[in-house]
Amino acid sequence: MAAPLTQLSEEERMFQGAVRDFAESEVRPRVHAMEQAAQLDPTLIPKFFELGLMGIEIPEAHGGAGGSLFMTVLAVEELSAVDASAAIFVDVQNTLVNALLLKWASDDIKQRYLPRLATEVVGAYALSEAGSGSDAFGLQTKAKKQSDTWILDGRKLWITNGAEAHLFLVFANVDMSKGYKGITAFAVERGFRGFSVGKKEDKLGIRASSTAELILDHCEIPAANLIGEVGNGYKVAIETLNTGRIGIGAQMIGVARGALDASLKYVKERQQFGKPVADFQGVQFQLAQAATELEAARLMVYNAARLEDAGESYTKEAAMAKLLSAQVAERVTSLAVELFGGYGYTKEYPVEKFYRDAKIGTIYEGTSNMQLNTIAKLLLK
Repeated sequence: MAAPLTQLSEEERMFQGAVRDFAESEVRPRVHAMEQAAQLDPTLIPKFFELGLMGIEIPEAHGGAGGSLFMTVLAVEELSAVDASAAIFVDVQNTLVNALLLKWASDDIKQRYLPRLATEVVGAYALSEAGSGSDAFGLQTKAKKQSDTWILDGRKLWITNGAEAHLFLVFANVDMSKGYKGITAFAVERGFRGFSVGKKEDKLGIRASSTAELILDHCEIPAANLIGEVGNGYKVAIETLNTGRIGIGAQMIGVARGALDASLKYVKERQQFGKPVADFQGVQFQLAQAATELEAARLMVYNAARLEDAGESYTKEAAMAKLLSAQVAERVTSLAVELFGGYGYTKEYPVEKFYRDAKIGTIYEGTSNMQLNTIAKLLLK
């Protein structure tokens, strides 16, 4: 049985505290500059590796921390309470890249890449294309076998960590006539011939997180870099995204928590009509409602993570957790801006950034409508 949701083991509690201290001491001082530059501070990236945040679930035998998905959730939440861009950098590495390789890759690929992913190499997950978002399996990138090499041609869009990554898990179709049953996964290194990173998107939120285009122009992939079986990529993608949604849920509860914490402090300091704004019952009730919704979302995210760690079914719970946490993040960050008044609309205070960062939660790794679709199908199954 999974542990009670709110009960953390001593190891989990110590890990959570270490990440919280790291977020405050190393990430927070860099947030404004990273936001202005629209990129992560390059000096911060090695620190993620040093703390073990880039290989949380990678076994110790491969140089990782040998932790759990729940520990990844704790890390992503703590980082998101300070900066959602730093959090998604860590989240994608763990829930989409490492998790995919751990479950689907050959022993050879694991031995070649997991130790590097745990210690120095940034990874990215490349499924989306300009014409295939929610319809992820409408992708047009093609793969063709030539002797002991695969040749990939196509373009990928919205690839998180695209600017920093050196390993890309790319999905391509080996036989378009088979539709989604032709989709196959490949491990692609930045230095492979025919591979390049295209334009970087200029975004509303999570601005320091790179979102880039990938260009595969007769890109040559060694046969040994095939992940799983030919034509099994659709299953690899679906199951990996189910895990990824839990990570996004963690990001959203962290964003909401950061905004709420800032608001709780501000309303005690801000004076109106001769007393702190916190003394007004209307404000108190708004904060109470926000805190209640945030706790509900947190419990759903923790529950989904505990279920997966326990080897139990979690697809519906992951979809529910992402759906609710994204909705709560939008509501709580919007309230935060309102509670700060005119100051909340300026970049001098942190809540406008939390508000912008929250919006992506309803879009990536499955839109809110796609989560509703998944939940409904499983309910009616």
